[in-house]
Amino acid sequence: MREKKNVTLSVFVILMVIVTIMSLTFAGITGALYIRQRDITDQLLVDNEKLQSQAAVEVFSFDEVQKENNAAGNIIIDETDKESAAQIQKDNIADENIISSETDKNQENAVQIQDETLQSVKQKMKDLLTAEDGSPLKMIREFFPENLIYYDEKEYYFAPVLDEVKKHNLVSENFVKNDKNEMEYIANGEKQSHKGIDVSKYQGDIDWEKVSADGVEYAFVRLGVRGYQSGKIVADEYFDQNMRGACDAGIRTGVYFFTQAVNTAEALEEANFVIESIKNYDVTCPVVFDVEHVANSNARANELSQQERTDITIAFCNAIKDAGYIPMIYGNVKCFTKMLDMTRLNEYEKWYAFYDDYMYMPYDVSCWQYTEKGKVKGISGNVDMNISYKLW
Repeated sequence: MREKKNVTLSVFVILMVIVTIMSLTFAGITGALYIRQRDITDQLLVDNEKLQSQAAVEVFSFDEVQKENNAAGNIIIDETDKESAAQIQKDNIADENIISSETDKNQENAVQIQDETLQSVKQKMKDLLTAEDGSPLKMIREFFPENLIYYDEKEYYFAPVLDEVKKHNLVSENFVKNDKNEMEYIANGEKQSHKGIDVSKYQGDIDWEKVSADGVEYAFVRLGVRGYQSGKIVADEYFDQNMRGACDAGIRTGVYFFTQAVNTAEALEEANFVIESIKNYDVTCPVVFDVEHVANSNARANELSQQERTDITIAFCNAIKDAGYIPMIYGNVKCFTKMLDMTRLNEYEKWYAFYDDYMYMPYDVSCWQYTEKGKVKGISGNVDMNISYKLW
């Protein structure tokens, strides 16, 4: 309960920060508009003074000429010139009134724009919070597209989106759920995605023929893990059964290995174990390096630095590539921002885990694991569901 209160308080503080930022932004906009209008007004007043000066010169010149003519005995009275000078003075007064009116009008417009913008932002926040799939975190992410935001260890993290990391060109509006509640990517009226699952011993015995009939095109099968405390490499006891069943049913297969390597030597040990284990199977999909943070505080790889973990990942991926397979890295938002240096991993394919109805990742990924509670015929219980944008 206390943790929940802390989360609520954190969300409230962030919302207040957003409102404060918006308020300061609106104040800046209003100030800028006022300064701009003041500059225009000042310029018009200068122009007005010039016109008045010119009118005064014209009147002065007329009076002097009239005096000279009178002294010479010549009487010259040009009523048109007198009327023209008077009209100029009237026009100047009218211009001053117009300037004052326009200044008041623009200040009123600036205030109206500020109010309308604030109301629009408030409505946007409300819509994001009250939508069927709404949440405080989703709302915050909407207002900070320049960051990848995640909640971890009772804190919100705002990781910058790195320019050096390759981006995808997927359109968020093209992600839709079908009548089976499965994610699809539809572009130009055509489905451009592929349905996949990932399985391990936790799915038990699987009827792969039924899985294939349910439209599953590929499966990532867990090959094994390294113990997060013992450090021992252990094969998944259902690996062989799942690989043969999937291949016999015509489903493309890839494999994944859960790493707890703490140096590049152990990463190469894991890679060699994987390569040796898959040599007798038809592995056409990627071989995946599963990089996850273990919740247990005593997990052996939890204290690795970003550079160390990235070196380990590169060592594994290069070994897999040299063996003729496609290397891939599995991770979530935290993994692809805090745990790994993504600027060094552009050449490797990514498999992204994010359990929600919207694609929250600007970086180029080949596959998205969007739920751990999927339902597929032939599998009892839940199964991880994936959507990929290619077939290997």
